[in-house]
Amino acid sequence: MPLVTVDVIKDVFTKEQKTDIIERVTNAMLAVEGEALRPYTWVRINEIEQGDWAIGGQQLTAASVHALAAGEAA
Repeated sequence: MPLVTVDVIKDVFTKEQKTDIIERVTNAMLAVEGEALRPYTWVRINEIEQGDWAIGGQQLTAASVHALAAGEAA
């Protein structure tokens, strides 16, 4: 059965946003595999500590991700 892991930086998403991610990812998987597998489709969110994730040598924090989402330089 499918297990989908979504890695995010800790404190970027609210509890409500994480619930939305889980619902949408589940529905995307079911669109491919079929509704009968809903009870067996796992989605987990893995929160990575701020600063433990980097792109291009730049460590990311929740604040830097929020700035990027707002269209600002991180």
